[in-house]
This record gives sequence, structure tokens and C-alpha cells, in this order.
Amino acid sequence: MSVNLLQAFLIGVVYYLGINGTPWLSLLGSTIMNRPLICGTLVGIILGHPIEGCIIGAAINLPYLAYISAGGTVPMDPGLAGTLGTALAIIAGATPQVAVSLAVPIGLLGTIIWIVHMTVDISFLHMADQAAEKDNIRKLNLIQMFPPQIFLFIISVIPVFIAVYFGSGIVSEMLNSIKGTPLHILQVIGGVLPALGIAMILKAINRKGIILFFLIGFILAVYFNLPIIIISVIGVIIAYIYTELSFKNANKGEA
Repeated sequence: MSVNLLQAFLIGVVYYLGINGTPWLSLLGSTIMNRPLICGTLVGIILGHPIEGCIIGAAINLPYLAYISAGGTVPMDPGLAGTLGTALAIIAGATPQVAVSLAVPIGLLGTIIWIVHMTVDISFLHMADQAAEKDNIRKLNLIQMFPPQIFLFIISVIPVFIAVYFGSGIVSEMLNSIKGTPLHILQVIGGVLPALGIAMILKAINRKGIILFFLIGFILAVYFNLPIIIISVIGVIIAYIYTELSFKNANKGEA
């Protein structure tokens, strides 16, 4: 599959919008765009394969289920993994398992962009301090809004654009050259990696009063064969009732 300049550019924009610190989707939250399931689906739409994008994005999302950025540190970049990993997988015709194997190291490389972003932004902060000392509010607003976003746009869109437009052929050739046992190994690794994210989630919810809800969902899915959408609706209803009862009990205790 070939990709044109506009598609490569739009894929870069998808990654940019998912980076923490971009204000353009503040109502939705950049963390939503940062999820491989979301950005992978958008990449699939751009490339004309929305279903493949959703499937591959969901597969890449599994290792990052328990992802959290604490104290401004970014141990990995699920946004880059989902965006670039999905794009390269669709273009190369790779399976979701192979896409996961490709996306995880890509996510680790994404930390470089984050470090450059935060390091250079310090200079903009000093410029804003100087404007504040001179009571130049207009200049202060311009500095805190536009220079950081322009710089972030450049260091995020351009690398993804280059990787998608020029790297797709390399990935296709690489996958074709390792057909057989090496490719099967990648598929096995890609099938194991999602278990890591699921295990981290189970460890987080393995507490009194929480694990019970997981067991209810598991029973509904395995023994009653209910669709995931129905289980999600039931989960929302139970969560609402549980929250309301918890607040009422808390208010009674305070009274």
C-alpha cells in the first residue's frame, strides 16, 4: 500500500494532537487522543482502512492499559506507538500481533520527543518571566501560547511524516524478508505483550470492593456470552448506583 504526502502529514497531526500539553482538544483531553485505540482508528480513517486501524490500535492499546505518567515523567509514548505503529502496520499489511511488536519499541523512542519538548520549553518559560517583569501581558500570552506549540508541532509532525512516507517501504521489505520462523516469533511476542497490560490492570484492581466488579464482568462475558457493549452499559449502571450509595453513606456519616 502506498501513502501520499497529505496522508503522511495528517498522521503526524494526529500524533501531535495527542501529546500532553496541546490545548486544541482541551474539552476532550489530550489523553484520549493519546490512546492507541483512538489514534489508531483515526490513522485507519486517514489511510482508508478504518476497521483495520481500529483493530490494530486496540491490539497496541493492550500493553498500555495501565500506562500512567507520574510527575511529568514519560516512560513510554503510547501516542507514538499507536499512531506510527498502526500506520506502518496497515501500509505493510502486518497482523495486529506483529503491529504490537513494532509499536512497543516505537513507543520507547517517543520519550526522546518528550524530553526535547520539555527541555526547550524551559527557554520559553524564561521569556515569559521577562515579559511578566515588564508587565507586558500581551507578550506574555503570546509566548506561553504560540512558541511552545509551534516547536512541538515541528518536532512531532515532521518525524512521523518522514517515518510514514519514507519508512513504510522499509518496513514492508523487512517483513517480507523475515517471513517464516522469525515473523512467527514476532507474532508470538506480540501476542504475549498485551498480557502485561492486562496483568497490571488486574494488580491495580485486586482490592477489596473492586475485584468483585471485575468478576461480575468476567462471568457475564464468559458464561452468559453477553456482548461487550451490553456489559459496558451494565457496568455504567452499576457504577452510578454504587457511587450514589457511597456518597449518601458518606453524607450520613458526616451528619
